[in-house]
Amino acid sequence: MWTNYMLSKKKCAEILYLKFVSLNSWHLLSGVVILHTGVMTAFWCCRSPRSGRNKRMLRQVDNWGNELNEGDGVQGVRQMRESQESQKTRESQESQNPQGTQPKIGRIPALIAAVAIVGVAIGTAAGLLTLMLYGVEHLTLGYVENSQESGPFNVPVIRRLISVTAGAVIAAVIWWLLRTRSTKVPSVKKAVNGDIMPIWQTVVHVLLQIFIVGTGMSIGREVAPRELGAMFGQRFARWVHLDAKDTRMLVAITAAAGLAGVYNAPLAGTFFAVEILLADITLETVTLAFACSALASWVASLVKGTHAFYLIGKADGLFTPDYMAFALVAGMILGAAGALFRRGSQWAEKSKPSGVGILWMLPLAGLLTGVVAIWVPQVMGNGRATAQLSFSSKTDLAVVPILLVSFLAKAIVTLLTIRSGASGGVLQPGIALGASGGAVLGVLWMQVFHTNSIGMYALLGACALLAASQQAPLMAICLVMELADAPINLFVPIGFAVAVSAFTASRLGEPLAALRLSKSAEKKVIKANAR
Repeated sequence: MWTNYMLSKKKCAEILYLKFVSLNSWHLLSGVVILHTGVMTAFWCCRSPRSGRNKRMLRQVDNWGNELNEGDGVQGVRQMRESQESQKTRESQESQNPQGTQPKIGRIPALIAAVAIVGVAIGTAAGLLTLMLYGVEHLTLGYVENSQESGPFNVPVIRRLISVTAGAVIAAVIWWLLRTRSTKVPSVKKAVNGDIMPIWQTVVHVLLQIFIVGTGMSIGREVAPRELGAMFGQRFARWVHLDAKDTRMLVAITAAAGLAGVYNAPLAGTFFAVEILLADITLETVTLAFACSALASWVASLVKGTHAFYLIGKADGLFTPDYMAFALVAGMILGAAGALFRRGSQWAEKSKPSGVGILWMLPLAGLLTGVVAIWVPQVMGNGRATAQLSFSSKTDLAVVPILLVSFLAKAIVTLLTIRSGASGGVLQPGIALGASGGAVLGVLWMQVFHTNSIGMYALLGACALLAASQQAPLMAICLVMELADAPINLFVPIGFAVAVSAFTASRLGEPLAALRLSKSAEKKVIKANAR
């Protein structure tokens, strides 16, 4: 026993020494973390020499060292931690839901029960989250968003500034504690792929997202009900002992049902599940997804009511030939804009502060939002005010500068909000940007063709940019059309615009990715020369 104890201790020390000395000066901080972790590893190896933990822990040290070589400095440590957390949660899920385990009541009855029970639960939660948003808006800004008053236009300037700044400060402190002192809440896509969503941390994370939107931060609120739906789906899957494949499908379906419930958009929820989360369109998946989304939408409407989210004014389903030509032009322009917004949101998400940086970055973003809102109040919130301003805009050339300022302000402030550490969605901001862009192009188009209303141009623009930024044409069309209660005949020109925008965005995706890689290579060369 004593010989095994000494050999294990010696082997741990040799591995830690080799890993540490192989790091260059740019990995010093990472090396300290590895050293601390290694000391704890050696302690546990020495504590239980007779168990099989020695070999497992030693192999883990090797894996940590290899993963660290893939990143630089703090980024490498972050990647290492995220990889270990993902591996741990996947192993936990596999141990609780092993392949081959079948529910006692049968697979199909278990899935049907899951859709019914979780659909009702997430629908109720989505309705309550909407009521919470209204309550926060009333408490902090003194108004409640609706179709007639979509933004804090009549709220005093000083109250806007205080609301959004104070909300950002409170959220920054809680998120810092949540992310550094507790189990990390994974994204919905990671949850679909097996990462476990902790219960109370997920609930706090969800409530914080609704809170900051209610105080005026520029970010979408649709991620919150999706995360709650994913958590409900995971827990139910474990309860009825679904296997890993069915668990993945159920989590995606219930997460998408959260989106459907909060916006009364069952078609959008269905396509979000099968087009984005699963990328798997089968009869079984579509049937279960639509049933769960429809049920969640109905239950949510009982809690919060139902109404058109956007008022687009006169929208004639008998579109004109020039509207089809406009769809081609707008599809190309807004497809490019959507590709850029997608790239910007990805950059902002990856560049989030991982430590104490959120304590000053998020309050600063809130203060910046309040300052911008002095002149552009529609920048506050999830994007409804910016979009509605575009849908109900006049057709005068004088409104073009206002719409352009709204577009730029919303894009910049939203990306800075995400970059500063806030969690939330980009669906509603994407709709707002597309509506603004479509309205600008529509005003210019109507100087020649006086045939359609400005709302129809803004509607088409919203669908085109959202489809390009999300790379999900079906979900984008259905979400915007359901939110605006638009005539079904408009699927023809809007579908054409979305096809053009999605194709444009896909063609621009590779050049934008190559540009990013070239910039990363330049930075590495500069670092290498600095050594």
